[in-house]
Parts: sequence; C-alpha cells; structure tokens
Amino acid sequence: MGSHTDSTEPKDTDTRDGGGDLPVPGTRAGREGLDALLARPGEALIAFDFDGTIAPIVADPEQARAHPDAVPVLAALAPKVASVAVVTGRPAEVAVRNGGFAGVAGLEHLVVLGHYGAERWEAATGTVTAPAPHPGVAAVRAELPGLLDRSGAGQGTWVEEKGRAVAVHTRRADDPQAAFEALGGPLADLAGRHGLIVEPGRMVLELRPPGMDKGVALTEYARDIGAASVLYAGDDLGDLPAFTAVDELRAAGTPGLLVCSGSDEVTEVRDRADVVVDGPAGVVRLLRALADRLD
Repeated sequence: MGSHTDSTEPKDTDTRDGGGDLPVPGTRAGREGLDALLARPGEALIAFDFDGTIAPIVADPEQARAHPDAVPVLAALAPKVASVAVVTGRPAEVAVRNGGFAGVAGLEHLVVLGHYGAERWEAATGTVTAPAPHPGVAAVRAELPGLLDRSGAGQGTWVEEKGRAVAVHTRRADDPQAAFEALGGPLADLAGRHGLIVEPGRMVLELRPPGMDKGVALTEYARDIGAASVLYAGDDLGDLPAFTAVDELRAAGTPGLLVCSGSDEVTEVRDRADVVVDGPAGVVRLLRALADRLD
C-alpha cells in the first residue's frame, strides 16, 4: 500500500464529514483504507484517543466525559467490526469511568489501552492488567511542587495525578503557551534524572515511563487480533506515534485510515490525517455513518 504522504498525490486535509454521509478521504491510502474497512468490516479495528477525540477538551480533565452520543454510536458499530479500542494516556479505569463504557450492551468486547498501552481493560472481564509502576513516577511527584514554585511558571498551573504518570497542565495559567514553553526544559531535566520522558500535549506536559506509546500499543493490538484494516482517530501530539504505526501497517499491506479530530492547537495531526472532522462531534458522526453503512 502506498503511504498517505506520497508527494505525488494532492492532499485535501480539509475534507469534512457531511451529515450522515461518510467523508471521502483526501489521500489514496486513506481511500484504500476506508474501502478495505467497508469490504471486510468483521476484520477491521476501530481505534481512537479519548480526550479531544470522543470527549471534548475541558479545563479540568477530571470533568471530561465522552460526547453524549459516543456510547450509543459505538454500541451500534462495535458488533459489526473485529474490535473497538480506546488508546489513551489516561489510566484505563479513568477512561472507562469517564467514557461510560462499562456494562453497555454491544460493547462487550471493547478494549481500553490505558497509559499508552501499559494498561489493558477488557469489557468482557471488567478487569485491568498492568505491570508494576515505574519508581521514577513517585520521585518526580515528590519534586514537582518545588520545581513549579521555582520556575515562576507555576501560577495557574496544576498537577494531575495519573498513577503511572504525572501531568502538568498550563491551560489555566495567565499565559498558557508561555507557561508551557517555560516548563519544557525543567520538566525534561526532572524526568530524565528519574528515567522518565516528557510527552507534550495540548497545554499539558506529561512525565511518564519510556518504552510505550500509542503507536506501540496500536500495532501490538492490531497484530493480536489479526486486523485486516485499521482506522485510528486522534487530535494531539501523543497520537502521532499511532499515525506513524498506521503508516507502517499500510506499508506492510494492512490498509488504514487516519482521522483528525480537528484542532487548531495541533496542526501536525491535521496535516497528517486522511480525513479531518470537526472535533468529537465530528468523530461521532463519522462513526455513526460507518455503523449505518455496515447495516
């Protein structure tokens, strides 16, 4: 399969969903991915990020909830495809709770790959499997308050406890972008001293263990279930490894479709997508159109 980055092919990254109709991907690889999904839905993997993709971005991540139509649409779509998977940086149980995914008819085989794939929740069992936490997370957590105080960027920033990671948010700061930029270096130094990495996002810097990302998680899960095609939707920098994973799967012969949940904050995702939709509402409309088409 050709890559969607084929420089000889014009690309329309502003392709939008039109009501109940499926969007037409702006790349050849994207069209091949959608065609493969429609031709053999029972072997297709539908995967997506949580925050900003099926849940609107909010000032307090603890208050983030899936779009109100997301769960009914997923329950209609999931029985028609091989698997539906949420791939998120959040703890798996938090995504399950905030998404309202547990105990829903039609979602019996939903999988949530939390902490970038380090955790796995399966609706069939209702349990999470995961390795032991990285010791560097506790060390970083202890040092963060002092670092934020010394940085001068701490006013309005706040720390989100994520169990296997710690995230520093700047969205509430007087100048969110300036705080984000000022903290990048100090947080990278802190993470490096304790064997962690910094994952930047939309006004958030997450300190987490290395070795897992959404690309690794997506590739491993797609291979586990023998997916014959993959759709991945995301909105943030942390989704770029998953986009790369789909590119690599396409190059190896597994068709794929890349969807951007539109954001002016992260143009890199939009520029690499085959289809751009209007945020979580647009993602839900696309998934509904898929479910309708597969009836």
